[in-house]
Amino acid sequence: MAETTVVHLLRHGEVHNPGGILYGRLPGYHLSENGRLMAETVAKAVGGRDIVALYSSPLERALETAAPLADKLGLDIRQDARLIEAGNLLQGRLATDGGMALLRDWRNYRYFWNPLRPSWGEPYPVIVRRMKSVIDDARAQARGHEAVLVSHQLPIWAIRIAAEGRRLWHDPRRRQCTLASLTTLTFDGDRLVSIGYSEPAASLQRGRSLPGA
Repeated sequence: MAETTVVHLLRHGEVHNPGGILYGRLPGYHLSENGRLMAETVAKAVGGRDIVALYSSPLERALETAAPLADKLGLDIRQDARLIEAGNLLQGRLATDGGMALLRDWRNYRYFWNPLRPSWGEPYPVIVRRMKSVIDDARAQARGHEAVLVSHQLPIWAIRIAAEGRRLWHDPRRRQCTLASLTTLTFDGDRLVSIGYSEPAASLQRGRSLPGA
């Protein structure tokens, strides 16, 4: 008989970023006070589940999101670079107004020649391959149980739409992947049978987060 294995992709919580910078993979960006509350809320929401493996992107905001769940479950956090934020040539630039500041800055125009790739960052197929690889490893480790992988908006969204058979290029404003949300993949043996989505920390959302966060 096939076994049911569940892999939850958890997006990190809100980041302290008063300057409105597109931080991407830059170090030094930590959860805000509200973001820490988001992480604790998620830990309370899923801490009673049969979770036996906990992976995280090596960036601070992801590790800090994983920490309350690790404490509640008594699990070690396995850092995995395959869960890191998507590479972005625009990181470090001002990205206020939901990212519109990036479009208004003429210095950025040279990066926008091919939104299907996308030309400003890591190609979508590359993101999908690395995410699928780490999901497969986590699924093997947690076979018959559940695993949580803490990552970032674009990597989570890219693997979700790939799994649903949709095109990879998309409007970032239409991603269903809010801060501290869970995208849940359920497998019957090695076969993906369902994709779910939930927002345990929905009451703590405020405003719109920056793209690529």
